[in-house]
Amino acid sequence: MQAILALEDGRVFRGKGFGAPAECSGEVVFNTALTGYQEIFTDPSYAGQIVVLTNPQIGNYGTTPSDDEGNRPYIEGLVTREFSPVSSNWRSTQVTDEYLEKYNVPVIADVDTRAIVRHLRNNGVMRGVISTRETDVDKLVERARAVRKMDGTDLASVVSTKERYEFSDRDPRNETGDKFLPQALAPGSKQMHVVAYDFGIKQNILRMLARENCRVTVVPAQTSAEDVLALNPDGVFFSNGPGDPEPLEYAQQNVRDLAGKTPLFGICLGHQIFGLALGGKTYKLKFGHHGANHPIKNLDTGKVEITSQNHNYAVDSESLDAGAVAVTHVNLNDQTVAGLKHKKHPMFSVQYHPEASPGPHDSHYLFKDFRAMMEDFQK
Repeated sequence: MQAILALEDGRVFRGKGFGAPAECSGEVVFNTALTGYQEIFTDPSYAGQIVVLTNPQIGNYGTTPSDDEGNRPYIEGLVTREFSPVSSNWRSTQVTDEYLEKYNVPVIADVDTRAIVRHLRNNGVMRGVISTRETDVDKLVERARAVRKMDGTDLASVVSTKERYEFSDRDPRNETGDKFLPQALAPGSKQMHVVAYDFGIKQNILRMLARENCRVTVVPAQTSAEDVLALNPDGVFFSNGPGDPEPLEYAQQNVRDLAGKTPLFGICLGHQIFGLALGGKTYKLKFGHHGANHPIKNLDTGKVEITSQNHNYAVDSESLDAGAVAVTHVNLNDQTVAGLKHKKHPMFSVQYHPEASPGPHDSHYLFKDFRAMMEDFQK
């Protein structure tokens, strides 16, 4: 079937349709990761976005439930150069075409993704529409212009869990169903209780916390700090998630209410929330950071980490109170703030995904740092 991608500035791309025979709209972004397309599909941070994958071959190893990072795909639509209708991998349980059709996600393939990416890099992310039904491009461009902008929109509450739950340490990636083996602990060490705010949390974050011998209670985005403290946590985690951090005033207030009372760790949207809660400002990047090979310099150690990233906003370093907050990591591509820590309270955050999935494992140490922070706080 025919498919059309129309952008709000009037640029139009024609291709072949896969997935669901439908129409979708959203903010168009690109991701440069070479593998892990299913993890990208199911990352709640992509809610409200159409994703262009720069790897030219997508779908060739199929899908499996154990690679889901959320309970369903959160991307609005997919754009790719080549989309495979068949899969070749022993782990695959469903071809990608059927998987996306099941969840009503349209795909446009056989388009020049290089041209689309260059257009977005030159002009910035923009709203768009994918349709396998409408052939009038003028109508599609008008629909793209009518798409609600992500700026000022609280998407975290939309994708967050509605009920509190305990995370099971049974690893769905382990085909045998065995439980995680926790990391070796020092004599006298105990299991830590972490309360995790779900703004769109990825499953591998929960797995990494479990690996550090943490019992994890996941709570809805708008849970009050008072209710979190009533759960007697050893530490509180603020997760990744979609959209603009500024509307999340409730989350910013929770950071201020929890600071100094328990150790805090934030990733991506959680990092941006920390920055705002500590008096800083955020701004929207021209085309965001989406990929699995972004170099980050740890200013404390001088080492460079290759990281997985997915965000459209960043913390303004000039807006931070240098007397209270230290920048710990910097993105070497554009010098944006990639990590923060409070100089008095036990709290730190990073603007990337140390749990990866997909991506490298260079930053797994941050989960160990969080556990060490919780242990030190109890001394």
